[in-house]
Amino acid sequence: MTQPHAAETLQATAIAGIAVILIAGTVLARLARRVRQPAVIGEITAGILLGPSLLGLLPGDLTQRLFPDEVRPLLSMVAQLGLLLFMFTVGWELDWASMRRRKRSVAGVTTGSMLAPMALGAGVAALIYHRHSHVDGDKVPFSSFCLYLGVSMSITAFPVLARILKDNKLSRTKIGALALTSAAFGDVLAWCLLAGVVAIVTASGPSGFLDTLWMSAGYGSAMIVVVRPLLARAVGWVSRRGTGVQLATLVTAGLLLSAYTTSKIGIHPIFGAFAFGLVMPRAPQRLLEERMLRPLQHAGELMLPVYFIVTGLSVDIASMSLAAWGELGLILAAAVLGKILGAGLPAKSFGLNWRESTGVGVLMNTRGLTELIILGVGLSLGVLDDTLFTEMVLMALITTAMTGPLLPYLLPRTRMDLVTGKTAPAGPLVRIPEPAGGKASDLAG
Repeated sequence: MTQPHAAETLQATAIAGIAVILIAGTVLARLARRVRQPAVIGEITAGILLGPSLLGLLPGDLTQRLFPDEVRPLLSMVAQLGLLLFMFTVGWELDWASMRRRKRSVAGVTTGSMLAPMALGAGVAALIYHRHSHVDGDKVPFSSFCLYLGVSMSITAFPVLARILKDNKLSRTKIGALALTSAAFGDVLAWCLLAGVVAIVTASGPSGFLDTLWMSAGYGSAMIVVVRPLLARAVGWVSRRGTGVQLATLVTAGLLLSAYTTSKIGIHPIFGAFAFGLVMPRAPQRLLEERMLRPLQHAGELMLPVYFIVTGLSVDIASMSLAAWGELGLILAAAVLGKILGAGLPAKSFGLNWRESTGVGVLMNTRGLTELIILGVGLSLGVLDDTLFTEMVLMALITTAMTGPLLPYLLPRTRMDLVTGKTAPAGPLVRIPEPAGGKASDLAG
């Protein structure tokens, strides 16, 4: 009877820990919104505060009591489910039509905003490699280390950026649309690059990498040729005879199987969930939003704060040395300059003035949750040690937090309507009804 009792105790501890996570995340997310920051800033901060950076410093080892080592696998499982649901919705919400409409400007901003920070990130990686070349006694290959830091520097958090643009009433401006569409396209490229880096890190030599490569190509082909048509039929059947619960259940099962498949191939499960979102039909849009997207978003939002706590348990600001703070300064400089120059210069070449093009660069500098996901992958693969992981999490937090306060100075309170192209002063929000099947949009007028 001892084992069942111990299992019940662990489950009860995990339940209590999740309750604490939800309360802390909600409170700090609300505080973040009060100071005009996206909720994710508060949730990430909650994760850090509940870890060894603050709670672990108090008497009684409260972090270990709330989240003992034996409970963390249970928390990680909940976190992974929330993460997979989130990645699916990111894939489904990508606006391919918008990308096609702005091919040249989006291509320029996307390319610059990825290549510049990637190059600077690889340069920083070369400078600090000697301090982080071993993780848990294993040597990290120099190429993998540089590639991983370079890719992680190039990230823009598409979902967080969308929220910042909406809060600042920039969603329907040319600048906002350019930044958001570039971030969406950059997300796709970044996940593809990361999948390649993960395949290189996990492959057992050149033959192992080639195996991962051809299996990934087969998986991608099957998703387009087989899974996408089957999903279209399933959605059609559910729209005629089924219920919302059946659709959400079917999609959840599909994205989990897709995540399992990519995991077996040798790349992270998040790529499977993301790819499933990409091939999921978009029509009928209203039905899919009501019966599939919203239930999955709500479930993901409920579980995702657990991911921040699992992340926060590996962030230890108190143990950072003077050299580590110096490295953080280097990382921040590369991350910020890379995005502002890499995105701003192409934006300037497409007709924006210096102030506006710098605003595009600052918008593209938003990293948030997407960066945390990539850093979590690096930590689990043994590419990042705990110190560098802490530095990179702080970089993600700072670059995301700086976006909101800088926007009023860089982008004056005027709005360029996407339809007419005319500039109008900012005013109260006006609800403009869109054509049937669309949503009402917020326009400044």
